Amino acid sequence: MTESTVRIGLVLPDVMGTYGDGGNALVLRQRLRLRGHAAEIIEITLADPVPDSLDIYTLGGAEDSAQRLATRHLQRYPGLQQAAAKGAPVLAICAAIQVLGQWYETSSGERVDGVGMIDVTTSPQQQRAIGEVTTTPLLPGLTAALTGFENHRGGTKLGGEATGLARVTRGVGNGVGDGLEGVVQGSVLGTYMHGPALARNPELADLLLARALGVSELAPLSMPEVEQLRRERLRA
Repeated sequence: MTESTVRIGLVLPDVMGTYGDGGNALVLRQRLRLRGHAAEIIEITLADPVPDSLDIYTLGGAEDSAQRLATRHLQRYPGLQQAAAKGAPVLAICAAIQVLGQWYETSSGERVDGVGMIDVTTSPQQQRAIGEVTTTPLLPGLTAALTGFENHRGGTKLGGEATGLARVTRGVGNGVGDGLEGVVQGSVLGTYMHGPALARNPELADLLLARALGVSELAPLSMPEVEQLRRERLRA
C-alpha cells in the first residue's frame, strides 16, 4: 500500500458485472471502514486504462461478448498484470477466471487467448452448473466453509502453476471432474461463486484485505447479520 486510503479497483464493471459481483468491492470497502481505515472504490471502465497502483482489485462475471471486450482491454492496458506481479491481491469471479487464464473457448467453440495471468484453460461443458455450491477451503488462512451461487458452463482445468481454492462438498465447482473449486496463483484468487462471494464469506474478504494492508491477519468483526446469512445459505 502506498498511501493511507486503501484504493479498491473495480475492474470493468460496465462489461463484467452480470451477476452483481461489484458488491465484492462494497464489502471490502465497508469492512475496511468498520476497522477505521479510509477506503475508496475506483471504477475502471472500458474508457480507462488500468492503473497498476491500486491496493486491491476485483473483477466479476460476464457473457461471451463481454469477455472478449474485457480480454482485449486488459491486454491493451496491462496495469492489472503489473499490479499482481507486485503482489496486489486480485479477486476474479466466474468469467474473470477465464479472461485471466491462458485461453478460453466461447459457446460457439472459438478459442480466445486470455490475459495469461493464471495457468488455467476453460472449455464449455455439456451441462450448465447452476445452484448453491459449498466447499472446504484449501488455501492456508481459511478455515470456514466457503459458500456461493454458481452459474456457468465453463470447465476450468488447472495447469501446474495453479492450485485450487477449495474442494467441493456440494455443487460442481470448476466443472472438470477434479472436485476443485476456484484457483489460486500468486496474488490472484479466483472463484465461480457469486453471492456476492465476499458478502457470504467474510473470512475470505479479510484474507484479501490483510494482504492488501500488508499484515498477517485482521481482528475479526462482530456482524451477526453476516453470520445469519451464512447459516441460511449453508442450509439452502
